[in-house]
Amino acid sequence: MAEVIEGHGGDLALAALRAFGVTEMFTLSGGHVFPLYDAAHKSGFPIYDVRHEQSAVFAAEAIAKLQRRPGLAVLTAGPGVTNGISGLTSAFFNASPVLVLGGRAPQFRWGAGSLQEFDHVPLVAPVTKYATTVTDTDSIPGEITAALTAALTAHRGPAFLDLPLEVVFSSGEAAAPGEPAVPILEPDPDLVAKAAGLLAGAERPIIIAGSDVWGGNAIDELRAAAEALDVPVFTNGMGRGALPPSHRLAFAKARRPALNEADVVCVIGTPLDFRLGFGEFGEAQVVHIVDAPTQRASHVTPAVSPAGDLRLILIALAGHSGRHTDWIEGLRSAEDAGQLRDAEAMGAETDPIKPARIYGELRKVLAADAVTIGDGGDFVSYAGRYLEPSQPGTWLDPGPYGCLGTGMGYAMGARVTYPDRQICVLLGDGAAGFSLMDAESLVRQKLPVVMVVGNNGIWGLEKHPMNAMYGYDVAADLQPGLRYDDVVRALGGAGETVEKSADLGPALARAFDAGVPYLVNVLTDPADAYPRSSNLA
Repeated sequence: MAEVIEGHGGDLALAALRAFGVTEMFTLSGGHVFPLYDAAHKSGFPIYDVRHEQSAVFAAEAIAKLQRRPGLAVLTAGPGVTNGISGLTSAFFNASPVLVLGGRAPQFRWGAGSLQEFDHVPLVAPVTKYATTVTDTDSIPGEITAALTAALTAHRGPAFLDLPLEVVFSSGEAAAPGEPAVPILEPDPDLVAKAAGLLAGAERPIIIAGSDVWGGNAIDELRAAAEALDVPVFTNGMGRGALPPSHRLAFAKARRPALNEADVVCVIGTPLDFRLGFGEFGEAQVVHIVDAPTQRASHVTPAVSPAGDLRLILIALAGHSGRHTDWIEGLRSAEDAGQLRDAEAMGAETDPIKPARIYGELRKVLAADAVTIGDGGDFVSYAGRYLEPSQPGTWLDPGPYGCLGTGMGYAMGARVTYPDRQICVLLGDGAAGFSLMDAESLVRQKLPVVMVVGNNGIWGLEKHPMNAMYGYDVAADLQPGLRYDDVVRALGGAGETVEKSADLGPALARAFDAGVPYLVNVLTDPADAYPRSSNLA
C-alpha cells in the first residue's frame, strides 16, 4: 500500500519538494504563504529571507544554475509575485529550473476585493514552462511534481504555482511522491552523424559551447568530443571553464579571427542570438546543436541542427575523429597575442583607475574554484573579457535577458551552495542600486561575500553610445564618487573606497579575509568605454 502524507498545504508541498532534491527556500515574508514557513520551520528546512522579492528568485536561480537542480522561491500574493517576474523571466532565458510558489487571495471570495487579489497566472505564463493555480489541498504534491518535471525537462526553465489562501491553509492528504521521472530526448542519429562529418571533414572548424552544456551536465562529454575531433573551443555563459584555460583546445581571445576564417561553426547549447551575431558567420557552415527542438534557430537555416540530450549527442560526436593541427596552431598565435594585450591592460597603473586593472588584481587573489558573479553593464563586460574561469560552474551573469539586480540574490544562492569557497560579486554602480539593500540579508544570515563595485558615476552602457550617436547624452549620469562601502557598513558589513591602482591589491586581500559581506568601492575612469562590436538587434 502506497505511503500517504498528511498535513496542511505547506506540509504536502515540502514533501513533494524534497523528493526533487530541494533543500532550501528563498522568500520575503508574507501572510498568504505562512503554512510553507510552518512546514519548513517544523522540519528544519532552511529559510533565507530577502529585502525584495526579485532577490529571492535570483537566489533560487543561482541554486538552479550552480547545482543543476530545482531552486525554490516562495512569494506572497500580488506585489510579491509581480516583484519576482523579472527573476522568473531571467530564469526563462537562462533555462534555469526555478519553481516559484505564489500566495493567492482566497478562491471562495474571489472578486470581492480581498487583500492583494490578483490573477498572477496570465502574467507569468509567457515566461514559464508550467503555470497554474492549485484548486484543492490534496492536489498540491501532484501539481508540484508536474511543475518540477516540466522545469527539468529540456529545454529547462522556470515553473509557477499559485496557492490560494484556503488551499494552502487547509489540511489534506496525498500519496507520497515517488522518484522524479524526467524524460530524456533521444537525438536523431543521422543528424548527429552529419554534424560529426562536417566537423571532422572541415579544414577550419570551431566549437562555441554555452550554458546548456553545463545545465545538461555534459561538460566531460564536450571535452571528449572536442579532443576526438580536434576542434578549438570557445565558450559563453555557464559554458565558461568547460575546458581549463591551459587546455590545448581552449580559446578566448582569438574569437574574431576564428569566426572570420572558420569553414564550420558548431554552436552547442546556446542560442544564435545577438551575442553570436545572430548566427551570421559569413561563408561558414553552421551546426547548431540544441537540447530540444524548440531551441532550433528560426531566423537562420543551419546546415544541420541535432536536437536532444546533449550528453548523448556529444558522446556520439566523440566516436568520430579529426585532425586540425595547423588551424589550431594558427589560432594559438592569435590567442597568445590577445593574452599579451590583456596582460598589458591589466597591469596599467592609471589615474583614475581603469576596469582592466581591477581584474588584473582580482586574478591574483581569486582561487581556482571561486564563484564569480557579474551584475552590470560595461564593468561586467570587462569581467567577461579579463576573467577566465578555471573550472566549469563558477561563472554567473544575468544571461541574454540582461536584467540588472541579480547580484545579491546570486551571491546568496552561491554562498548557500558553497559555504567555504570565495564568492565575488562584480557590480557596476548602476547595478548596485537595484539590490544593494540585500547586503543586510547577507549580513543578518551570516553569508559573507566580497562585492567589488566599478564606480564610474555613469550608466556607461548608455552614456557613451548616446554621445556617439547624438553628440550628447541624457539620463545617463549618477552621483560621482558615492560611498557604496558606507551603505554596506551601515547595514552591518564592511568595506572601503579605493582611488589609486596601487591600493587595489591590499583592499581585495582585506575583503577576502574579512569573513563578513565586504564591499570594495573602486572609483574608475568615466571616460573609459568598453569596445563593443556586437549588434543588439
